[in-house]
Amino acid sequence: MARLPRLGVAGWPHLLIQQVHDGQLLARDDTDRQDLLDALREAARQHGVAVHAYQIGTSALVLLVTPERADSTSLFMQAVGRRYVANHNRRHGRQGGLWSGRFRGTVLEPARYLLDAMAFTETRDAGPDALPGGTVWSDWSSAPHHLGLRTDPLVTDAPGFWALGNTPFERQAAWRQRLQEGLGASQRRELAEAMHKGWALMPPEQQRAMEASIGRPLSPRPRGRPRKSI
Repeated sequence: MARLPRLGVAGWPHLLIQQVHDGQLLARDDTDRQDLLDALREAARQHGVAVHAYQIGTSALVLLVTPERADSTSLFMQAVGRRYVANHNRRHGRQGGLWSGRFRGTVLEPARYLLDAMAFTETRDAGPDALPGGTVWSDWSSAPHHLGLRTDPLVTDAPGFWALGNTPFERQAAWRQRLQEGLGASQRRELAEAMHKGWALMPPEQQRAMEASIGRPLSPRPRGRPRKSI
């Protein structure tokens, strides 16, 4: 089966994941993590990508981004990989690739899925920092920014986040509640499957219009040959 072209749609949010080879760590220490953040900031600026949420996990980098152009996402991820992997190999005396294949992602309809994708990103590979109710989040993610614990220069807040309140305090409180409530298993599964398989998350009519404009299927086709008309 032919591999689908990379998914890239200008002006639409994309949920992305880049995984490392089995047995490897994405970052071995905080110096690696800071180097990856620096690579993300530079590549986002260079290629016109707004980063709304991110997490530097144990074995994967997860991002929620909006590209300015159809090719922005691919160029952004390529630039991050070239800079970070070269520095990582040099620091740790290793050779060869770090990534387990190409990055994967889904394009999603923001009104329905953006805030869920933000929460998914910030809590996917959570660390020891716990919110009331048992929700956990990673310090090496955009969660501290959205919770008002620090200002993160990598993050461009999405319109959906701004709609949570009229003041920073209101938005931060609303986001804290959102993370406390968490995502259900079915919501996490839906986002993860779409991200890994490259299918869109949006209403069918929007999906059909987007497929026509980009020339790429955005959902799995029925198995077997098309039924012949009589």
